[in-house]
Amino acid sequence: MTLRHRIRDRLTDGDDRLPIGLTLLCAAIAAALVFPLAWLVIEAVAVERERAVDLLFSAGTADVLVNSLLLMGGVTVSCIVLGVPLAYLTARTDLPFRRFWSVAVALPLVVPSYVGAFSFVSAFGPQGEFHEVLAPLGVERVPDIYGLSGTILVITLYTYPYVYLTTRAALLSFDTTLLEAARTLNHGRLSAFRRVTLPTIRPAIAAGSLLAALYAVSDFGTPSIMRLPVFTRQIYVEYNAFGRDYAALLSLQLLVVVVLVLALEWAVRSDRETSGDDAGRTEDRVSLGWLRWPATLLPAGVSGFALLVPLWILGLWLVRSESGRRPSMAFDPVQVLNSVSVSAAAAVAAALAAIPIAYFAANHDSPLATVFERATYVGFAVPGIVLALALVYFGSGYVPWLYQTLPLLVFAYVVRFLPQAVGSARTSILQVDRRLVEAGRTLGESPTGTFRRVTFPLVRSGIVAGAALVFLTTMKELPVTLVLRPSGFETIVTQIWRAQATALYQYAVVPTLILLVISGLSMVVILAQEGGEEGL
Repeated sequence: MTLRHRIRDRLTDGDDRLPIGLTLLCAAIAAALVFPLAWLVIEAVAVERERAVDLLFSAGTADVLVNSLLLMGGVTVSCIVLGVPLAYLTARTDLPFRRFWSVAVALPLVVPSYVGAFSFVSAFGPQGEFHEVLAPLGVERVPDIYGLSGTILVITLYTYPYVYLTTRAALLSFDTTLLEAARTLNHGRLSAFRRVTLPTIRPAIAAGSLLAALYAVSDFGTPSIMRLPVFTRQIYVEYNAFGRDYAALLSLQLLVVVVLVLALEWAVRSDRETSGDDAGRTEDRVSLGWLRWPATLLPAGVSGFALLVPLWILGLWLVRSESGRRPSMAFDPVQVLNSVSVSAAAAVAAALAAIPIAYFAANHDSPLATVFERATYVGFAVPGIVLALALVYFGSGYVPWLYQTLPLLVFAYVVRFLPQAVGSARTSILQVDRRLVEAGRTLGESPTGTFRRVTFPLVRSGIVAGAALVFLTTMKELPVTLVLRPSGFETIVTQIWRAQATALYQYAVVPTLILLVISGLSMVVILAQEGGEEGL
């Protein structure tokens, strides 16, 4: 039987056999995504055993490990403490201006954490703007913003929306009749929340917490600015100091931490259904009573603190932009062109790679399809600095003609952010009526022709949306860009990083504002996904 017949049998008769061509293509893409990390393992294993033991169990490594774990744990707990109450207030109560606060509370996600970090250092550092405001009042010093506590504060302010958005979505789809049943059994509102609502939304809280934890342990810019020795910062320092073996070993340790986080999230994940016939019903909102207006202090304080401090500092830098001029640091519009062009290339490449993976996963319920789809998430779960280091090892050692070139940089972006394109495309493909595909096949179309004429027009919007998310996320990526960009290739994020590294912050104002505008567009895409009467 020919390959054509096997594919047709699979589409029309439910045969479990997989199309060979598509399977091989997906296998090649999955192998390309996992390969960089395999190369990092090879480099780490090649380190002399005694030296590896000395490096892994040194006091410096222990300090890095403890700081990284404390940072991840502190950020995760803090995001839950902020995100869950904010989600409940905006989704289930009669909070004043509820729809406004629903959007305002999510907006800190548009601010890259490293932008927030150097804004907070400039505002609350030893010689910061806040210190100058308080000095006439007799306040000689403010709490130190550097170190672990300051890093937890800054990362939390710009990652709690992960928990907020996932929890809010779960609350909007929550079946309120379950609460009514609990109330008829004489449970108060607090008891009903603890016994009914919380167990139901726990998977959503876990999903948002996973994103916050992975972000915290993989963030490079904020710990570097806050002078906190963690994995990402130390890996970058060792890389620049030509400590390849130590950097590889630290990268492997960081990968182990990431795997443990993923395993923990998997353990608490649940497939419990959170929606029902009365999901999202609005007439049963919780009345806050006399706390209705005081409750607005929580969303106002959190979102205001996260958004107004960077805007305040950027405004001051813009006003003082004439002082301390250094022409070599001036912003060049070509940096925007570079950022847009390389991000667009990554978005197109990710969309093209996502189509076969998403189609295979959506149409074939097999372990192989699951493996291919999960392989795309490897790069997303791995910190950018680790991925960049793996590609440095491979490029400099075996394909020097590819090292520090735009194709390698684009490939790194695709490995990092491909899941965004795969997820969007797969969701769209699952919504295509199989009968339309079968009708195309009965009219004599080949599988490729059927996809081109029937499936693709129906899923094109999902593919474009996924590509847009890859584009917008790539614009903000810092460690991969710093390590893998070609010499002299400056982008928006490298200009911001150069400005903060030299303390010439006025040269970061324009690129930061441009980046915030682009990030704001990504938030529009995210918020638009809720839709409906209660959507954002």
